[in-house]
Amino acid sequence: MRDILSDLVAEQQFLDQSLQRIPIKVWDKVTPNKPWTVRDTIAHLAGFEELGADSISGGDKIAEWQNSSDLEALKKRAIKKGRSMRPQDVIEWWRGGRAKVVEPLSHMSGEDRVDWVAGDMSARTFATFRLMETWMHGLNIYDTLGLEVEDTPRIRHVAWLGWKTLPYAFKQAGEHYEPIRVEVIGPGYAKWVYGPDDTDQLIKGSASDWARIVIRRVKPKDTRLKLTGEHAEKAVEVAKAWL
Repeated sequence: MRDILSDLVAEQQFLDQSLQRIPIKVWDKVTPNKPWTVRDTIAHLAGFEELGADSISGGDKIAEWQNSSDLEALKKRAIKKGRSMRPQDVIEWWRGGRAKVVEPLSHMSGEDRVDWVAGDMSARTFATFRLMETWMHGLNIYDTLGLEVEDTPRIRHVAWLGWKTLPYAFKQAGEHYEPIRVEVIGPGYAKWVYGPDDTDQLIKGSASDWARIVIRRVKPKDTRLKLTGEHAEKAVEVAKAWL
């Protein structure tokens, strides 16, 4: 767990530090994830950290999300709360929530289970989800702030999660899933490979392209990913690294 938690904290701190340098008026600028503003985005992250902390501690708040037919309405609660707060207070809310997630996770094994919206998952996978969401929403904020941010080796966690969630993504899309192999190159020419050796379904290219595909930030035609097999071609259309 140490490696994923270290990278999770690093990703959160990078975003946190970026927020410290912006004028208050920027907090209400709309991000590419319309109609959310910078303030709304951090409030959303804070709300989900609180939900995660409650779930890890055995609370029952997650049951409402699991049984809800309107998840968007539940998300709006955190947005509404954030809009009534000063920017620095929203940051402190987010900081408090994420600390209450990382601390108990640090005492868990990677295989311990955490209850979440679409069902339970391993503690390691849950931590990876928190990193992915921080990175995903961070990209929207950096765009809004006009900041150019280079990918780091932490992107490998998003690349892995995008592959790991493919069966779920295919199911949600009503499509049949066949095993798919993902081979990507990350910063420093690191090579990351996920999936079986014996499949003829292959996605190959840059980790940057693949990671942005699985958070629905770019369209397949706007990447240089090389696709082999009909299931690989379908994967870049339906991939979605969140539950």
